[in-house]
Amino acid sequence: MNILVINGSPKGINSNSYRLTAAFLEGMKQELKDIQTRELLINCMDIKPCQGCFSCWNRTPGQCYIQDDMQQVIQDLLWADITIWSFPLYYFTVPGPLKNLIDRQLPMVLPFMEEKEGQVGNGNHPSRYDMNGKRTIVISTCGFYTAKGNYDGVYSLFDHLWGRGNYTTIFCGQGELFRVPELSARTNEYLSYVKQAGQEYTKGSISRETQELLDQLLLPKKTFEACADASWGINKDGTKIGEHGFNVKRESDTLVFTKQMAAFYRKESYSGKDIVLEMDYTDVEESYQILLGKEGSCVYTDGSLTPTTKIETPVTVWRSIAAGEIRGDEAMMQGLYKVKGDFTLMLKWDNYFGGSQPKTKRMDTAPPQKNTNMNIMLIPWIVLWIAPAIYKQWGCLISISICALIPLIFYRNKKTIYDVVTNVLVTNISIMILAGVSEKWMLPLSYLSFGTMWFVSCFTKWVPLTANYSMNNYGGEAALQNTLFLKTNRILTMFWGLLYLFISVFSWFLIRSSVSSFVGLINSVFPIFMGIFTVWFQKWYPAKVARGK
Repeated sequence: MNILVINGSPKGINSNSYRLTAAFLEGMKQELKDIQTRELLINCMDIKPCQGCFSCWNRTPGQCYIQDDMQQVIQDLLWADITIWSFPLYYFTVPGPLKNLIDRQLPMVLPFMEEKEGQVGNGNHPSRYDMNGKRTIVISTCGFYTAKGNYDGVYSLFDHLWGRGNYTTIFCGQGELFRVPELSARTNEYLSYVKQAGQEYTKGSISRETQELLDQLLLPKKTFEACADASWGINKDGTKIGEHGFNVKRESDTLVFTKQMAAFYRKESYSGKDIVLEMDYTDVEESYQILLGKEGSCVYTDGSLTPTTKIETPVTVWRSIAAGEIRGDEAMMQGLYKVKGDFTLMLKWDNYFGGSQPKTKRMDTAPPQKNTNMNIMLIPWIVLWIAPAIYKQWGCLISISICALIPLIFYRNKKTIYDVVTNVLVTNISIMILAGVSEKWMLPLSYLSFGTMWFVSCFTKWVPLTANYSMNNYGGEAALQNTLFLKTNRILTMFWGLLYLFISVFSWFLIRSSVSSFVGLINSVFPIFMGIFTVWFQKWYPAKVARGK
């Protein structure tokens, strides 16, 4: 199969449209073994405008009198089984050089009038060559938030050339986003859909499901338009005509970057209190403040606000984080940037600035993510420590019954290794008590088993115990990729493990003393203080690391 790519972008292979075309070709090549491709970069070719002399019709039939690269273009068009037209939208139609090429196709048709089946318009010319079986694809990007409603001129042009419905289109709005490294995750996702479209096209056509993915917005309208406006680096007030004409003052690249970051603020995350994020770019000595409020975000350049959270960072580091070249938590742990003030914003950064892209159909149809539940792990232990002390036999049976019933609720909750270990340990300890093993042995053993489970989880390949459950408050399983989150929870889990190891030893002596009947009450005091410590530590430690101390 012969495939011809006509690249009509003045930017050639560096164009956004060509990135889509390259992905489409990649998909085709994965499905087709016998494939040959030719690529024409129109901006690098000598294709003069048509003179309207009709020499190609009467004096030199099929041959243009202009001697340039168009002769080769026609030969390539005749050679190709599939022709891909790749170009950006220029003033609601094709770029000028590409329009020249289209005009210069006149030698490929005969001068006579004819009516064609499915003809668009009120006039047509028969082809000079047999073009049956040839297929056409049009791939284009534009600078508006959506392609819908902006390609009427292109559709009209190509409908006249090939007939309505006789060609395939991939029209993508927000094309400039493909050259923004900070948005590579979203744009690469879109390119994967284009690649899939290429694979499907080799088998006949692009599926409806894939087309729906291709038709979705890369970013929500308001987010994209705010980013696009900021990208020009021109304040709207500076575009007005003054005494000496336009007084345009270009903003710094750092300010543009900050405004684009602010554009991704999700006002739905507003918690009832304004946040002032100050970005202090230490390598360029520029500082800006972003007000995150109920109605949206606003960037201040005069430092007039009191910051609630301040980030001190080289702009190069923050750009690398935004582009996904380095993880934010890893950069913080390495001391590449510092955070002062309220650290809550950093803990919930994705809530404020993430998730700005629309969910794809694949995401929508995916089953909802189950959350873990620490109560599933704790309840069997609590029952074990209370119920047998009230009534030995029935208490143990209740403990065993709870362990047997808990797996039934995992259809709603995600099961962890610690839930499984808990059920095994509590069941076996309850059976041992029923078998007559003295409570003086079994109670300390239960605390020992509980504490060991916590402590050992800090030093195995498993995720630290507390992290398995606290991740629900920090983005779910994505939090498990956060180095700082894991380290914080590893320390907390170790403290909890040491506490219950201490309680096991303490209980050994306490149960043999005169206050043995108060063992459960006394032991319940320690977790209360540890719980208070946990709440404090979860905020203090990450903030301490963020301050570079």
